[in-house]
Amino acid sequence: MDPDNHVVRLCVRGMGADARGEEDEARRLFLRAWEDASDDYEACVAAHYVARHQATPEDTLRWNQECLDRADRVGDERVRGFYASLYVNMGRAHRELGDMARAHAYFVRAAERVRDLPEGEYGVWNRFAIAEGLRETAGPSAAGDASGCREGTEPVSESLTGLLSGLLARLCARNELKALGLILPAYLGDLGTEEDRVRLRSALHMVHAARWLPADEQAVLGTAIAAWAEEDRMSGAG
Repeated sequence: MDPDNHVVRLCVRGMGADARGEEDEARRLFLRAWEDASDDYEACVAAHYVARHQATPEDTLRWNQECLDRADRVGDERVRGFYASLYVNMGRAHRELGDMARAHAYFVRAAERVRDLPEGEYGVWNRFAIAEGLRETAGPSAAGDASGCREGTEPVSESLTGLLSGLLARLCARNELKALGLILPAYLGDLGTEEDRVRLRSALHMVHAARWLPADEQAVLGTAIAAWAEEDRMSGAG
């Protein structure tokens, strides 16, 4: 974004106010940015920040939809890197309203645009947010939505996710940094692609082979690895 753009400058000032805990001032600056927007691009930028300061989930969804609509109207390289984040915000808004199927569909769309994210912390943060959204909205409530299925992906089953999340909670409680350092990046960034699955499986196998964990946690990890192998076998047989 152009740092000299009037609307962008207002949003930067709003973010500064937000960081200082001055929510009313932040909201005022973001609304002024919206009012001063002279085209769809500026309106898209402003709406993104206005959405973050809404009192109800319905209003949050409305502003996120406005932001997405404006990005669609722009339709050029200026907004190409926005879409993963915009879809994440739409997914979160629908999740907050209890519409898990629609939320899941938006997280899927976000995953499909992850390649457009810039490298660095912003891209990593969005990848983690997408993976979290996919995990939290997967299941029976989302399964009936055909748009929630991505070609070439095999999301980890709920039972396996439960094993892994339970194990990770125990590792966090014990401050087991070595094992967490290997598993967490792969787990938090897993978007369900084969590449991501290989990365996560490799991390689990490395921790298991290193035998850093107490016997009970080592057994849980072994069970998770075996369950994953069985899922792969059944998937291949099907």
